[in-house]
Amino acid sequence: MTGSARELLDAVQAELAPRDEDNRLVPLIVEGRAPRAVFAAIAAEEHRIVRSDWRSFLLLASRAEEQTAREFFGGLAAGEGLALGKLAGLAAATGLDEDALRDYEPRAGCQAYPAYFAWLALNGEAAEVIVALIANFAAWGRYCAAIATAMRARYGFDDEACGFFDFFATPVPEVEAQAVTAVQVALDAGRLDVREARTYARLFQSYELSFWNTLASPHPASQLSQSGDIGSKMTASEVTE
Repeated sequence: MTGSARELLDAVQAELAPRDEDNRLVPLIVEGRAPRAVFAAIAAEEHRIVRSDWRSFLLLASRAEEQTAREFFGGLAAGEGLALGKLAGLAAATGLDEDALRDYEPRAGCQAYPAYFAWLALNGEAAEVIVALIANFAAWGRYCAAIATAMRARYGFDDEACGFFDFFATPVPEVEAQAVTAVQVALDAGRLDVREARTYARLFQSYELSFWNTLASPHPASQLSQSGDIGSKMTASEVTE
């Protein structure tokens, strides 16, 4: 199939963009109605996710035959390394030390996304995975921006604690340009299965929502309370009053 990579990426992103009501957690955070313990749960889950995604990007880079695709995945791998460093600020701000992060029991609904991404890293064609990732990045970036704003305004977190979300909320035009180039090369060569790319993207979005909606239940708060999260019982209203 030939055509415009930009049009394909925009179309898949528009088709699969989640509705606001699909995500049960982020609106609660934006309104300041989620317990502070949810940020500790996010930090603990992401501690596993980021390290897994880092390896997945490196594997995709090693498998990609086209140079721009290799650069795309390699750059994102480096970004995961930076994100892991910023995640430490969130963990510290929510009362999680290394022992608490190690002892935390991850939830299947949160870890489904990195598990599927690891499968794609082993089995997916580079350009098709890129289409899926770009579609998902739009939603993820929007959520991160909303959370970073609410963390400051509603919960009183400082910049260091918000750094992880700030990092992913910031657009990187170079990454988008690399994605367009890599997908265009695959389209022109007839090496991109658009149906498969849409399937990858649809599943990514489903697993993304699974992450947030799993954390919308009260279970993470009670679990992290036992792990020593000093803010687990405090709501945003109690913090801001």
